[in-house]
Amino acid sequence: MAKKGKKQVEAAKKVDRMKLYDVNEAIALAKETSSVNFDATVEVAFRLGIDVRKNDQQIRGAVVLPNGTGKTQKVLVFAKGEKAKEAEAAGADYVGEADFVNKIQQGWFDFDVVVATPDMMGEVGKLGRVLGPKGLMPNPKTGTVTFDVTKAVQDIKAGKVEYRADKSGIIHAPIGKVSFEDEKLVENFETIFDTIQKAKPAAAKGTYMKSVNVTTTMGPAVKIDASNVAAKK
Repeated sequence: MAKKGKKQVEAAKKVDRMKLYDVNEAIALAKETSSVNFDATVEVAFRLGIDVRKNDQQIRGAVVLPNGTGKTQKVLVFAKGEKAKEAEAAGADYVGEADFVNKIQQGWFDFDVVVATPDMMGEVGKLGRVLGPKGLMPNPKTGTVTFDVTKAVQDIKAGKVEYRADKSGIIHAPIGKVSFEDEKLVENFETIFDTIQKAKPAAAKGTYMKSVNVTTTMGPAVKIDASNVAAKK
């Protein structure tokens, strides 16, 4: 395990690891304890009471954060004809067909999100072994396999975040940057909190939202009182 620096150790002392903080207090504290010399990402982690080994308890989707993430996503769209023109007009960084399939097979990855029209999935499917492990394969559940390429590109550029429960039932998602105003981070948090709450599988038993933490890049985790957030809603 990497040794924590002096700043990280001092920052961690400001957080009561046994306390469940109000969301406003938690976000302010997460920002205060950021010890890196750059505009760190603020991230939320949900530990859910689900069994992802069962198909009816897997959670995956996407949500557009009202205040964006603070990061500009490079979008690659696989489309042809009029849909390719639509993607370009919507602001896609790259638009193409087999030419981009070949580039990716040769090791090119200068993009963050891949969108494809359904009629292009035959070509894109060739990249499954390459894009899949990187979490870049287009998927209807996240709105990245669609004929409405204009909406797909605009949503991504506006701050769309994809989420997926890992094998431990944990979802990690960015909600902005330390430079964001507290109110904007809170609003982004509440948006994704609501989304995860509504995604609760009918088959999930017991406590669904087991724990919620907010943290910054290399910063200490701050526990949020999930019941308090739900009560306010």
